[in-house]
Amino acid sequence: MFEPRPKEPAYAFVPKVDHPEQNRWGQSIETVPQGHVLRGKSLNINGDAAVSANPDRYKQHGFYFNADNCIACHACEAACAEKNETPAHLAFRSVGYLEGGAYPSYTRMNISMACNHCDDPVCLKGCPTLAYTKFAEYGAVLQDPDICFGCGYCTWVCPYNAPQLDPVAGHVSKCNMCVDRLEVGLKPACVSACLANALDFGVIETKPENRIQTEITIPGFPDPNITHPNIRFQQTKTLPREMTRTDSHPIQYVRTASDSLPREAGEGWGGGEYRPQPLMRDESRGWGIKKLSTRENPLVVFTLISQAVVGAFLVLFFGPLFGLDMLAADAHPIARPAFLFGMIGLQTLALVLSTLHLGRPHRFYRAFNNLRYSPVSREVAGIAVFYNLLGAYTVLTAFPQLSQWLPLGLINNLTTLAGYGAALSGLAALYFMHSIYRIPARPFWNHWQVLTSFYGAMLVLGPLAVGLVFAPLVDESTALLGTLAWAVVAGLALEIIGLAFHARDLRRMGGEGAAAHQVQTTNFAHTYRSRNAAFGVALLAVLAFALFIPQGATGWAIWLLISVVATSAAAVGRMLFYALVIPTTMPGAFFWRNPAFQAHARETGLAKMPQVGVAMDCH
Repeated sequence: MFEPRPKEPAYAFVPKVDHPEQNRWGQSIETVPQGHVLRGKSLNINGDAAVSANPDRYKQHGFYFNADNCIACHACEAACAEKNETPAHLAFRSVGYLEGGAYPSYTRMNISMACNHCDDPVCLKGCPTLAYTKFAEYGAVLQDPDICFGCGYCTWVCPYNAPQLDPVAGHVSKCNMCVDRLEVGLKPACVSACLANALDFGVIETKPENRIQTEITIPGFPDPNITHPNIRFQQTKTLPREMTRTDSHPIQYVRTASDSLPREAGEGWGGGEYRPQPLMRDESRGWGIKKLSTRENPLVVFTLISQAVVGAFLVLFFGPLFGLDMLAADAHPIARPAFLFGMIGLQTLALVLSTLHLGRPHRFYRAFNNLRYSPVSREVAGIAVFYNLLGAYTVLTAFPQLSQWLPLGLINNLTTLAGYGAALSGLAALYFMHSIYRIPARPFWNHWQVLTSFYGAMLVLGPLAVGLVFAPLVDESTALLGTLAWAVVAGLALEIIGLAFHARDLRRMGGEGAAAHQVQTTNFAHTYRSRNAAFGVALLAVLAFALFIPQGATGWAIWLLISVVATSAAAVGRMLFYALVIPTTMPGAFFWRNPAFQAHARETGLAKMPQVGVAMDCH
């Protein structure tokens, strides 16, 4: 057990107070009923089998933050770092701030934030390795770094910067609510260290001493409906109508016109009425080439190759069933198996890149642990099934002599079964792949355009690849390319329609999504418009091709040109997809938790000094 200090001051202990039966989300504050099998079990802290006698052990606890009191002394950060022995580039609790007004009427509001141990923890549901558990004891959401393999998906889905991906150690870790201190009745280390009484802790929905508010939001805090967090706020001091982040995210928080006056005497201005909006900066239009490359480049390659391979296989498998006899197995006994093996090779490369992208690649097998909830687990399972069935289909069609001891009918049935299985699992894998990015905490991704982009790429890249390889080998190249061209038309139309609605909806929704679109049309304006133009040119060209179908070498050369333009547009678009996203995370500071400063520190070598707090090695 944790050993309290001698003569521990009274303020360091969690108060025992009455509480309601349910929180404001309708969730029971009692985490497990009396007499439940989960009660009375030891947390085995430091190998100690003792069980705490804390009467509130099985009640949901949470943090309270009083923005009126916070002076940004960072004592909470320091206490947390000392308690958890975190390296300089990680912090389970961090202090950011917003600024508003103008000299001499200048206002700053500080925000201290850690894990909020939510009622609906999206990190737990999203984690493919089952590294997260929501404990009955204190309602704490705990994470085991030893189980984590470093995919970082929990850092995508969490709106509060709570899970921390360590690029050096290759795993995620986070705030554990200091459950060892709670077992002996002490508040978490960050709360006990707070100099200004800005942080407090206790059973959720109970109002700490000297508080008049227990709000569920504050300026800069993401939509609490995403996770139902267990944190409550107080902020009564008058703030300017516009509060701006000091990190590089182009976001400001604007109070709606209906909230121009305090709601009631003594209740303050109510942070819930502040809404995120794009911060209109005087940005010159550019290409953004340097920022186009991100740490997610392996995922760019993985997603595009997977979509191209699925699309190409669908053409090869279903083509002969719809009149494209030139793609049948007996029509090309060498070229067709070679193409199939080439697809397996490309998919293998994509899988290797995505695996090496993990912080701990040798633990990739843990990706299947959370098929019930995690879209990452489902995507990995879908790709694995597709990959294996594609291999089985390829072997059965390429080497029929290996199965000569089996009845011919059985071989045909197995081949057909493997083919249909690969086709269906490939389509399902792309759907699961798209669902990974439908994240409320990342509004730029959380749009159906992701689905049209992924299936559009399948319909574009797959048929283009088949046409490039098989058109020179068949006499009926005109018929082949003419048919494939319509599939490419459909794919490009899907891409363009999705992008058009995406841009329109981002502008309408405001917030981080609109800010990402603003960056897209300023810093990346030339790249963005070039991508759009390339898709438009490719669509017009392939539509003309489908209508007029050029003959012979001329037709193949035009097809090659269309392939280069469409593939380049898809690759640039996918890089923009990862480079532009702005998460609904908590505000950082000018140096700490500022993506622009982190990039500067790595470019200039500042990150080589540990005290800067930026890891040099990127996962």
